Amino acid sequence: MTAVTTEPPRPPLWRRALAFALAIWGVLRRPSTVFSLGLLILAGFVAGIFFWGAFNTALEFTNTEKFCTSCHEMRENVFEELKTTVHYTNRSGVRAHCPDCHVPHDWTDKIARKMQASKEVWGKLFGKIDTREKFLDHRLELAIHEWSRMKANDSLECRNCHSTESMDITRQSPRAVAAHQRFLFTGDKTCIDCHKGIAHQLPDMRNVPGWQ
Repeated sequence: MTAVTTEPPRPPLWRRALAFALAIWGVLRRPSTVFSLGLLILAGFVAGIFFWGAFNTALEFTNTEKFCTSCHEMRENVFEELKTTVHYTNRSGVRAHCPDCHVPHDWTDKIARKMQASKEVWGKLFGKIDTREKFLDHRLELAIHEWSRMKANDSLECRNCHSTESMDITRQSPRAVAAHQRFLFTGDKTCIDCHKGIAHQLPDMRNVPGWQ
């Protein structure tokens, strides 16, 4: 009679995955016995270049109008409104794209804004404004969120193109001159305080504090 041997039961998938991850970590943390230190440094340097190039390429792609309008929520709502404004079509031929007004140009501030915008992906995934009706219902909430952000950074995106140093107030209307001298030049107010709705339609402003 021959003895019947039975194989031990295979561990569950999560245990095998954990064991594999621990084995890889063990290899990574042990000193290399095959490759020289110089080769490892060179390989890390080259890998860093490729990683930075890929990261920067992806970052710049998300900073384009094509990317911003790839979602129908933006393309069919706020982008259509932008097309009717002076920021899109004007006598000088200068066009402000979505990132020009919603993403700071400075790298550090840009990264901070991208991290903040990553939270908005949840709204896309769960269809918070995936219809025109939902968009209109949330319009005031979305607008206040963006106005507050621009108020906090002193209208940084506006100042990427508009600066008080290059502003010729002699070519402005008397009303604009008075407002700029009283509020903007003194630092009492920032651009977004007075220029809400400059590129998109305003929501119902009856419950917005300070709005006249």
